[in-house]
Amino acid sequence: MTFLSPLPLHLGALHPVEQLLVGLVAFGPFVVLFVVVYVVRRRDVAEDEADAAREADRPV
Repeated sequence: MTFLSPLPLHLGALHPVEQLLVGLVAFGPFVVLFVVVYVVRRRDVAEDEADAAREADRPV
């Protein structure tokens, strides 16, 4: 009686293109998230600086 595993069998080492694809799929979303957070934070800082400049220019 043979035991058939529901898990796929190991097929050997990955081709370099496949390694690149696996790396992009694994780490790509984190890179995109980092870029989005960086851009939004820069936008918020610029907006805060603009608000502060407007407040400084406003006569009391």
